[in-house]
Amino acid sequence: MSETLFSPYQFKGLQLNNRIVMAPMCQYSVDAKDGIPNEWHQVHYVSRAVGGTGLIVIEMTDVDPDGRITDNDLGIWSDDHIPAFRKLIDSIHAYGSKVAIQIAHAGRKAQDAEQPVAPSVVTFPGENFKTPRALTTEEVEEMVQKYADGVRRAVQAGVDAIELHGAHGYLMHQFHSKLMNHREDKYGQNLSQFGVEVIRAVKKEMPEDMPLILRISAVEYADGGYDIDHTLEMSRAYQEAGVDMFHISSGGEGPTGQRKPGNYPGYQVPFARRFREELNVPVIAVGLLDEYALAEAVIGNGDADLVAIGRGMLRDPYWANHAALALGITKDQAGIATQYSRGY
Repeated sequence: MSETLFSPYQFKGLQLNNRIVMAPMCQYSVDAKDGIPNEWHQVHYVSRAVGGTGLIVIEMTDVDPDGRITDNDLGIWSDDHIPAFRKLIDSIHAYGSKVAIQIAHAGRKAQDAEQPVAPSVVTFPGENFKTPRALTTEEVEEMVQKYADGVRRAVQAGVDAIELHGAHGYLMHQFHSKLMNHREDKYGQNLSQFGVEVIRAVKKEMPEDMPLILRISAVEYADGGYDIDHTLEMSRAYQEAGVDMFHISSGGEGPTGQRKPGNYPGYQVPFARRFREELNVPVIAVGLLDEYALAEAVIGNGDADLVAIGRGMLRDPYWANHAALALGITKDQAGIATQYSRGY
């Protein structure tokens, strides 16, 4: 019997009511520029928990002040961040959703840093981006520890899973891409080295039964960019180092060249299926999966274990509830909040 979008899901210590994930989406709403989640984040995420989402992935949260895309992003570079994250996570848990957090560093895409850092001196195209400085070998090793410290804080704040951001042209992606990594030290000789070291370091900070998710760009669209065979090679190393689940996206490294993203519903699903089949690992599919029947089909066809909804959930905090009703699940089975049940 095939699984459905509303089949419960368990993997290691993570138990979800359904297969629906809120994709991590930056809100650029930390007005105090201190990295601490505020009332906006509280309302934003808790409303999606009330709306029935199985797993909520808190947006890109950075391990260094200069690792943010903008100074209005979330951060987790200090123990001072833990109490606000704990409050947010406790509130999400109160309405039945589980929580992951996306731990990251923007690298050369850090727009507000006085001088961004990166594997190599390769500037991201566009007027908003500055020329980065190449990290020294010692600084890369220190960066690994920053990731580990960020994960330790997230675990202390009560998350159910960790997601590392290795996609969309941010720091980990920069290290495993030949377009952005021209180093001659160990981090250039082996393009998976940085990611492997980060994974091993963060696993030491996580409970044994807590899943580690890696979001990765399956292909690059810039001319000369890598294809999925390269990503699978990197991911085998990452899996061996400790990644439990992959969240499959694509692109983000720069302007597209001859190859263009599909940008039609489900265009990234074949990437997810190939990861699932070749690595024998749970995967999250993402990318224009907002139509309820399509999301259901991705699970029912065995393309992925979980489906992440991005823009669709920005438009509709109750996407999961509405999907359940559209797919023939009763409002009681859907877990619609009692306070709202008379509206259906």
